[in-house]
Amino acid sequence: MPTEEQIHLSVIHEYIASLRHAAAVSKIHKGYSFDGKYLIFEPSQESPVYVLRTAPLKQLERKLGEFEAVRRVHAMGVKTSEPVAFGTIEPLELCYMVLRYVEGEDAFDVLPALTEEEQYRVGVTAGRELRLMHELEAPAELQPWHIRQSAKYRRQFQGYQTCGVRLPEEEAVVAFIERHLPLMENRPNRFQHDDFHASNLLVHERRYAAAIDFNRYDWGDPYHDFLKIAYFSREASIPFCVGQIHGYFEGNVPERFWTLYALYTAIIMFPSITWTLQVVPQQLDSMMNRLRIILDDHRNFESVVPSWYASYSVRL
Repeated sequence: MPTEEQIHLSVIHEYIASLRHAAAVSKIHKGYSFDGKYLIFEPSQESPVYVLRTAPLKQLERKLGEFEAVRRVHAMGVKTSEPVAFGTIEPLELCYMVLRYVEGEDAFDVLPALTEEEQYRVGVTAGRELRLMHELEAPAELQPWHIRQSAKYRRQFQGYQTCGVRLPEEEAVVAFIERHLPLMENRPNRFQHDDFHASNLLVHERRYAAAIDFNRYDWGDPYHDFLKIAYFSREASIPFCVGQIHGYFEGNVPERFWTLYALYTAIIMFPSITWTLQVVPQQLDSMMNRLRIILDDHRNFESVVPSWYASYSVRL
């Protein structure tokens, strides 16, 4: 029986009707997702036509929800891969989704080669696209955001306390979090990409092309979708990050945004350590360096506005 690592054309032709004309398949190795990801080529086509994503059948409900979420945001006009088909391959204990391929390059790789003005403009478009995604309301039966997120923070902090690695500034970070947790009350429940950063965005011909990789999608406070700026996008391009914020708010950034941005950035510090230890322990030093940069940006959370934003905005 073929494994997920061995999805060949014969398997695709036999089980996935929408890809019956596939002429070649190439596995995508980039990224931290546990999904199987493949580029699908059709005859006489030099560029991929589709992206095939596979996952264990036990994740069927979650993956069907992801496919439906992508379908809904795409229907709203969000620039992303068009959903084509969803199904199961029960003999292989897999579920799958087929998405139309969007031409573009990883923004994390491309942004540094653009001019500062181009980086900023890509960020502005990214912010507007993110705002459009956030118009999608969460299911009505979902618990309020602050209840779910507070419980998640407590649970993840307990996990961090037993992981064997401690953040020297732990006391200051926890004090900041505890002081500001009440701000999450009455925040809206909206669609969250939940992994919105430069490595999950595409740039084509020096312009924003699409957002991809919705496999971590969630529902809750839209501002939570900005925390990956601090952890990933900031490293690629500060003009892009400033542009994303300006594009989202059309240049009028509310004061409350910064406090919630800092809160969510602080909350994710502890699970970032435990996640790294569990998934990519060889990258622990790199993650600790990221956390050090964030702490410096916020002066150990004495400031909610990061220094990179304040300094760059003065230049605009």
